[in-house]
Amino acid sequence: MRDTAGELPSLLGVPAPAPERGLFTLAELPPERLLRLVARSVELFRDRGAHDRPLRDRLVGVLFTRTSTRTRTAFQSGAVRLGGTPVVYGPADLQLNTGESVPDTGRVLGAMLDLLVARTAGPLAELRELSRAGRLPVVNAMATEEHPTQGVSDLAVLALAFGDLTGIRVLYAGEGNNTATALAHGLAAVPGARVTFATPPGYGLPGDALAAARKSAEATGARLDEIHDLADAPAAADVVYTTRWQTTGTSKPDASWRQAFRPFHVDGALLARWPRAVFLHDLPAHRGDEVAGEVLDGPRSLAWTQSAMKLPSAMAVLEHVAGAPPG
Repeated sequence: MRDTAGELPSLLGVPAPAPERGLFTLAELPPERLLRLVARSVELFRDRGAHDRPLRDRLVGVLFTRTSTRTRTAFQSGAVRLGGTPVVYGPADLQLNTGESVPDTGRVLGAMLDLLVARTAGPLAELRELSRAGRLPVVNAMATEEHPTQGVSDLAVLALAFGDLTGIRVLYAGEGNNTATALAHGLAAVPGARVTFATPPGYGLPGDALAAARKSAEATGARLDEIHDLADAPAAADVVYTTRWQTTGTSKPDASWRQAFRPFHVDGALLARWPRAVFLHDLPAHRGDEVAGEVLDGPRSLAWTQSAMKLPSAMAVLEHVAGAPPG
C-alpha cells in the first residue's frame, strides 16, 4: 500500500477565508472607476461585440432566489456573449434551503466556479460571506440594501442620452428603496450632479446610506437632497425617475401605505412641470400606481432603453469583476 501520510495534511482542513472581492455596493467604487464602468456599458450597448470573449473557459454561477426578468437574463446572456458558461441556480436548488450554512455553500461554489452573480433573500452581508468563504468574486445582483448593477445601468442610460453627465439634475419620486440607494451612490460620483429624492414620509432612503452618499459627494461637488412633498421639488430637472411602490420581496408595515404614496404618482400633469425632462423607470412597472401609462409608454420615456441597457452593463460588470481588460 502506498504511504500517503505525508500528503494528507495538504488535503485536510478548511481553506482560510480570503478578502472579499466583487461588486457589492457602488459606495465602494472610486468615482473614476465607476464612470469608466458606465462608459464601458455605453460602448457595449453600441457594439455588443466590442470584446475578445474575456470570460472564455470561465464558469459563472448565477444564483437567484428572488424573481427577476431583466437582471437574471442580462447576466446569463452576458456571460455567454463574453465567452463564459453560466451555471444557473433557482430559489429551491441549493442546500441552503435545507440548512447548509452560507460559508459552507461559499466554499463549495468557490471550489467549482470562477465567479458568482447572486440575488438572495438575505442582506448584503451574506454575499460578502459567500465571497470570503469561497475565495471568489461575487456580484450583488440585488440585496436588501442596494441594487448596484441597476445603478450602473441607470448612469449608462443617462450617459447615452446626455453625453457628459456633469451637473445633471435628477428628481426621484417614490420609495427610498435599494434602487434609490444605488442611484444616490452612483450620482454622488458625478461632478456637480443635483439629485432630489422625493419620498413619502417614513419611506425615505436609509439614513446611513444617504449620509455615506453625501459624504462621497463632497469630493465631486454633487448634492443630494431629500424632500417629502413634491410641491418642494426643484424648478428644473433633466430626469424624472420612479420605481414601483412594492419592491420585490418586501412588504409595507403600514396597511394604509398607498395613501402615503399616491401623491408621488407620476402622470402627465406632473411630468409637464419639467417639459424637457426624460422619464426613467427600472421596471417592472405597475401602470396606474407609481406611473401612468401615458408617461411610461410616452415619447419622453427611456424606460425601455434602460431595460435594454441591462445587458451591456451586466457585461461591463462581469468584465470588471473577473479582472478582464476591456476588449
